Amino acid sequence: MTRRLTTAQAIIQFLKTQFVSRDGNQSAFFAGCFGIFGHGNVAGIGQALQQNPDFPYYLCRNEQAMVHTAAAFAKMSNRLRTLVCTTSIGPGATNMLTGAAGATINRLPVLLLPGDIFARRNVAPVLQQLESTSSQDVSVNDCFRPVSRYWDRIQRPEQILTSLPEAMRVLTSPAETGAVTLALPQDVQAEAYDYPEEFFRPRTWVIPRARADATQLSRAIEWIQLARRPLIIAGGGVIYSEATEALSRFAAGTGIPVGETQAGKGSLNFDHPQSAGAIGVTGTFAANRLAASADLVVAIGTRHSDFTTASKTAFQNPDLRQININVTEFDASKQAALPVVGDARTTIEELSTALSSYRVPESYASEIVGLRGEWMTEVDRIYGRRHGPPLSQGEAIGLLNATLGPRDVIVCAAGSLPGDLHKLWRTRDPKNYHTEYGYSCMGYEIAGGLGVKMADPSREVYVLVGDGSYLMMAQEIVTSLQENVKLNIVIFDNHGFSSIGGLSRACGSGGFGTKYQYRDQENAGAVIPVDFVANAASLGAHAVRARTHEQLAEALSDLKKQPRTSVVVVETDYFDGVPGYESWWDVPIAEVSESDSVQQARRDYLEGKKKERYFWPSQR
Repeated sequence: MTRRLTTAQAIIQFLKTQFVSRDGNQSAFFAGCFGIFGHGNVAGIGQALQQNPDFPYYLCRNEQAMVHTAAAFAKMSNRLRTLVCTTSIGPGATNMLTGAAGATINRLPVLLLPGDIFARRNVAPVLQQLESTSSQDVSVNDCFRPVSRYWDRIQRPEQILTSLPEAMRVLTSPAETGAVTLALPQDVQAEAYDYPEEFFRPRTWVIPRARADATQLSRAIEWIQLARRPLIIAGGGVIYSEATEALSRFAAGTGIPVGETQAGKGSLNFDHPQSAGAIGVTGTFAANRLAASADLVVAIGTRHSDFTTASKTAFQNPDLRQININVTEFDASKQAALPVVGDARTTIEELSTALSSYRVPESYASEIVGLRGEWMTEVDRIYGRRHGPPLSQGEAIGLLNATLGPRDVIVCAAGSLPGDLHKLWRTRDPKNYHTEYGYSCMGYEIAGGLGVKMADPSREVYVLVGDGSYLMMAQEIVTSLQENVKLNIVIFDNHGFSSIGGLSRACGSGGFGTKYQYRDQENAGAVIPVDFVANAASLGAHAVRARTHEQLAEALSDLKKQPRTSVVVVETDYFDGVPGYESWWDVPIAEVSESDSVQQARRDYLEGKKKERYFWPSQR
């Protein structure tokens, strides 16, 4: 039996019948399609979506934003569901590149269906076609190759019979997932083919919980039993694997402290006795001190970014051993660690059984208690400040933390906010904290908040965004109103790029090019008065301004009463930041400069760089 459909129609029919299952829980993998239609997809994918109203279509305002929304949706769903994104060929397609890179870097599944140039070529060059003198098989969609985990160009209708299953294999793989791009020539989208009926039969892709190699797991157990100062680093893989309860029991039973990466924050509640909080460049002094002296680091579900390892300076014990538990062999083998390739939850549970009698030494346990107490006092100090107006950013974060419920979700991505949130936010739920920091992409915030809320409508979602990021991609407020997806947005207005401004000053460059100031001689140095309240209101949001601590508290309380997307604008001090806590980040400083401040920064940089370490396989 066959069914005669266009390529585009067949793609949508196939996507509708794809399911995933983990631990016996089954769900549809695709929850619909975001898109903007142009000549490259309106008559193909556009027509197919119109004929399939049971596969929801969502109109966004920016192609990059739609991919951020899909990635956030996938992250909130622990990679068990995602959204499709379609665009025309040309600028619509290339606008998706940034989102694709972010999804792949963060190991999040998204399916991208950009239109492409004519496969039959006879009418070339078509509108928006990039011509090459060396090949006729090149288009702007080739730019997706390095930022996709799977890429294909569909030149004939029957090619989807083999391409789509491969796309699904990658999308549902815990080890290989990321952006998948299928470039669809606009003429091929509209061509018909007699597709076999079995191609559209429902298929369930089982998400496995891979068990680690017995020999490697046995060695890991031996190393932990010998450790006197072990430390766990919990990454995003702990949360995606739904291993937070298993980790909580394991940490409590062994007494091993846990530091969290940005993606792993929420692996333990903040008040868990073994929670040392954030680790690395944006970490707490509790976690960073424990890391510096650790004799064993057990990393679970992390890719060991430079922020986590403090540019390879975090671990200073000369006798350090490292174990990496990860579903991906590539990540498990980093830093010359003992690679334990397996599912986070399954591996933690097996370690718990084998180490039921292990407990860290009492002296180390007392040290952990002391460090936790000191850090709690420091957070209380920052939360309790009454700075300004303008408010300090840490004070505003404290007020938010006190106001939000344990199941409410904060969403953030770039600038100084993620660093301060990583240190200060007191998580009370594995999904309470949602920060995109693998790509640290400005503009992710509102689009990401949309995806979070779509994935779990039962939660209140709070988008925390700096003025710089807001100005890059605020228009998805309109999408949230269109789809009746309520967001609570808090804009931190510090009149510039505070994070990079601080980094510039630390590098001796004085914050060059990081403030929103007039450049003409008459107004030189004056702050540009951007009215964010009026801007948000013009997009349809309920919008208010808060200048004082009391006004912000009142505005946050009022947000929950609003029936639609609402915005609170609060001015924060550009120069008042949360301190760094005993960590370092490798940002190279000019070796030659006429500036005294740059010269001093270079000397400080060379001192810091001396702590960077290489890790060799012999250390296993």
